[in-house]
Amino acid sequence: MTASLAPQAAYRSGSLNLAMAFVERQKNLWKRYWAWELVWLVYGVVNTLAITFIAEEVGRQGGQATSATEVQQLVLFLLIGTLAWAYLSAVIDDIGLVISWERWEGTIEHTLMAPVPRTLHLAGMCLFAVLHATIRTLLIGGVALTFFSVDFGKADWLGAAAVLLVGSVSVAGLAVLAGVLPLMYPERGSQMTFMVQAAILLVSGVYYSVDVLPGWLQALSHASPATYILDGIRGAVQEGKGVTDLGRELALLAVFGVILVPLSLLVFDMAERWAKRTGKLKRMG
Repeated sequence: MTASLAPQAAYRSGSLNLAMAFVERQKNLWKRYWAWELVWLVYGVVNTLAITFIAEEVGRQGGQATSATEVQQLVLFLLIGTLAWAYLSAVIDDIGLVISWERWEGTIEHTLMAPVPRTLHLAGMCLFAVLHATIRTLLIGGVALTFFSVDFGKADWLGAAAVLLVGSVSVAGLAVLAGVLPLMYPERGSQMTFMVQAAILLVSGVYYSVDVLPGWLQALSHASPATYILDGIRGAVQEGKGVTDLGRELALLAVFGVILVPLSLLVFDMAERWAKRTGKLKRMG
């Protein structure tokens, strides 16, 4: 029995090493393009500050009609939204541009023709995306907190972490689906991935409650996992909801993950086969 388990352990170890190889490669790419990373970090900080300062302006314009507590709640609401979006957009960027990176580096044939299961390739890219997005968001949040005084006294960080962990799986599946677009449309696929991001930003309640949206957009918000990630994190940080209290959000995000991950892998595989058959694999936009 021990002998039969040895090949399985070796296979799992080899699979992990293959996935980690893509993490290492992406890390080296970001080290090479460190100036661009600095640009996006500064952009993230400025965007977070600009959006969150709106709450301060609301308090000033509202005068005595707006209490200090209400202003602080709005500051925290916007701060959570901007930081959550900094994380989610970074994950979608890194995964959604998986094919674009290969074309930019001239390695698309080497990568997609290599004897590496596509699931391991995409798993490595997803793992890097989550790590990269986490580091960038922590840096942005660290800078932003020097400008605002917020009360985290009610925050349940375990609940927030659980929502982000489960939600990251569903967002990764959504990002892989977005990554199919550059594979199918070499000339404009990268731009189309940003359109996907814009749609998610609009309907998910990043900077406002989805209740203010028109009815048809509110209906679309239910189809975005980002909606439940934001609801869950705000509930955990602003209202102190624990893992048990966030059961609805966690369950819905788990359902999204169960549906989106296999679906995205299937669609990516079909698109890859089609691109190879039609000669779009190597084409540059």
